[in-house]
Amino acid sequence: MSGLKHTMSMPVMHEGDAGNTLNRQDREEDDNNSSGTHNAPSVARTESEFSDASEDDVMSRVEHRPKVQPHVGYKKVLVTGGAGFIGSSVADFLLERGDDVVIVDEMNDYYDVKIKESNLVYLKERYPEDGRVVIYKGDICDEDFMLNLFETERPRWICHMAARAGVRPSIQDPYVYIHSNIKGTTHLMELAHRFDVQNFVFASSSSVYGGSKSTYFSEEENVDNPVSPYAASKKACELLSYTYHHLYKLNVTALRFFTVYGPRGRPDMAPFKFIDRVSRGVEIQQFGDGSSSRDYTYIDDIVDGVVRSIDRPHPYEIFNLGKGSGTSLKEFIGIVEKHVAKKAVIRLMPDQPGDVPYTCADVDKAYELLGYKS
Repeated sequence: MSGLKHTMSMPVMHEGDAGNTLNRQDREEDDNNSSGTHNAPSVARTESEFSDASEDDVMSRVEHRPKVQPHVGYKKVLVTGGAGFIGSSVADFLLERGDDVVIVDEMNDYYDVKIKESNLVYLKERYPEDGRVVIYKGDICDEDFMLNLFETERPRWICHMAARAGVRPSIQDPYVYIHSNIKGTTHLMELAHRFDVQNFVFASSSSVYGGSKSTYFSEEENVDNPVSPYAASKKACELLSYTYHHLYKLNVTALRFFTVYGPRGRPDMAPFKFIDRVSRGVEIQQFGDGSSSRDYTYIDDIVDGVVRSIDRPHPYEIFNLGKGSGTSLKEFIGIVEKHVAKKAVIRLMPDQPGDVPYTCADVDKAYELLGYKS
């Protein structure tokens, strides 16, 4: 069984410590399947596949690619969705190393706004120096608001983490996903080219792979068959980002996150929900027979991949950020039971529309071009 990272503990509201269950050698992202995981492919990727022999092979291939030199030195980075799980974690890392961060967040009520407010309070208290972290509350689709922000702050680097997440909610209300994800991203890219932004990095999702039958999901796969409005919105953002690169030579990197968990984790996602409910003896819902699996990726690994992408501008690239192995829903529930020392009360439910059997990232490209490991 693939391990989950670090020690499992009760979720704490401030930290959202829903997923400190998945082991450091394993991985995860924004899973929109709030109940679950998906059956890992029958072939599990082992450590040896990323070690000596394969590393020599990878490096020999890298030598024939154009070198992308990491950008060093100070940056002012606009982080959209900077009050959320991944956005606040990226902002924290950038601030800690000496960059300045401009955060914009709508502070919507998709989940408890107090969690987002707590993340912002933490950043302001940890980095109290004037101007280190500037926070704007507003909608990235608001043209006047965003134009004023760009004219005032003049960010040269954009880390676009804002989005409506969730497969099932997107089926119930697709319009808000079109507005927030597609319109919002288009508006940001329009401002990016007008204000001469050096690098535009944004969050895509493993959901774009739909019901892929591949053992490992590769960036080279055809992803023209999304199975939810959320997945379709992320695919649309990837297409639009290529268009802006083609028209305006905007450097763009799309990052396909695989089920992310860890401190500050979202309470609507399986790690937080299951730990919280099992520890309190509250019923959890298991969708399907428990064989589904997800490629759980620890937040620190995701942050590392995001920052590496910010520092290494590419003309146009798509990268998977995941662990490279899956954990089944049955295994995941067992891990929760072990760490909270309680038996789960499970209600069996049918498979849900929009859910996929499993996710598992091929991270070779991110390893080659970004130096990403997890």
